[in-house]
Amino acid sequence: MNSIKLIALTTLALFLIPAVALAAQPAWMDTKTKELVDAARAETNQVPIADLKRVIDEDEDVIIIDVRTPDEYEVAHVPDAYNIPRGLLEFSIWSIAPDLDETIYVYCRSGARAALAAKQMQELGYTNVYSVSTGSVDWAQSGYPLQTSILDERVIILPVQE
Repeated sequence: MNSIKLIALTTLALFLIPAVALAAQPAWMDTKTKELVDAARAETNQVPIADLKRVIDEDEDVIIIDVRTPDEYEVAHVPDAYNIPRGLLEFSIWSIAPDLDETIYVYCRSGARAALAAKQMQELGYTNVYSVSTGSVDWAQSGYPLQTSILDERVIILPVQE
């Protein structure tokens, strides 16, 4: 019964909170940060969430990096993704991807942190980095499986029917 409640709370966190947050434009969208994110998107390989799903389904040899906070990651993440928060990327990526030619997919909640992370990884010398242009919200809304650290198992959260 507790796991059902936890899945229900996870569903609320993934769908209701982002929906409320998306109703108003984030404050950073009116700052220099938007210019930095837009420049990072223009300078990196941006891919849709379906591309990440395809490489997972085809069992391609890729590394998936979730650059959200540990709390965000714990609630729900793409299965087999490593969590390296955006602020620790430069210090931790080497332990997961020592080969600069590894194929790496980076995602966050909406695509902004992923774009900045992908740009930074390119500056560190990584040659095959792909930034998922949308993110975990789009992943969940597409009905793709998620993994939660809370239950330590995979869950599928179905989109809310309107």
